[in-house]
Amino acid sequence: MPGEAFTSWLAQLKPGDILVVVALDRLARSLSHLFEVVEGPQARDVHFRSLRDPIDTASPQGLFTLQVLGAAAQLERTLIRERTRSGMRAAAARGSRPGNLGLRAGDPAARRVTSKARRASYLARLVVGADAWLPAVQRLRADGRAWNDVVRYLNTRRATGAPPWTSERLVRAVHGSGGLAEPALLAPARPAPLPDQLLAVVASVLRSDPRATLQEIGAQLEAICEPTPRGGMTWQPGSVAHVVARARKVSPLPEAR
Repeated sequence: MPGEAFTSWLAQLKPGDILVVVALDRLARSLSHLFEVVEGPQARDVHFRSLRDPIDTASPQGLFTLQVLGAAAQLERTLIRERTRSGMRAAAARGSRPGNLGLRAGDPAARRVTSKARRASYLARLVVGADAWLPAVQRLRADGRAWNDVVRYLNTRRATGAPPWTSERLVRAVHGSGGLAEPALLAPARPAPLPDQLLAVVASVLRSDPRATLQEIGAQLEAICEPTPRGGMTWQPGSVAHVVARARKVSPLPEAR
């Protein structure tokens, strides 16, 4: 199965699903690769079963076997690192420098290949973890939320140690999610209609204090936890002015400063 298609397929597994393979060698190239493949789905409560090997993570014995394999994979990675370092030290003693010769020479073709590989690796990691962020993005964007609001929502719920989202990074993730996200998610968000309750609240504030500034009105809206039209909780003067203008069309109000 091609790498990108396999990664996309893994991302679609849901809690309670069972990943079944005929044998371990049909799933991974090595112990370390096997643990990398299984680790992501396992963290999402997806079980793994091999028909020819004594591994079934739905049972305590199978889970123990997988943990033993994980320890062996860690040992394998450590040995590979030590051999690599030894090889680099030997090469340095001979006067050779480690690294990509094309990159050191500034070869444009080598830079393109490296950049493409980095993008592919980055997108593969995003797709594997898409079930943790994509449903929220789809729901919030369908409600007309702006990217900044979606980012704030995701960052309040991201896993410990995970890098914070930015609007640019989230848009790239959606754009490169391997077809998991609908293209409509990238369309500009349409402003949601202002609810009558919000207009009534702003009108009440202005009637009770005709000399209130936009900042003061915004502070009162924040104090009563009135969300902005985009669903945020911080009111900017421009957003307050927009709501005041809409409220004034409904009924005469004093001018806000």
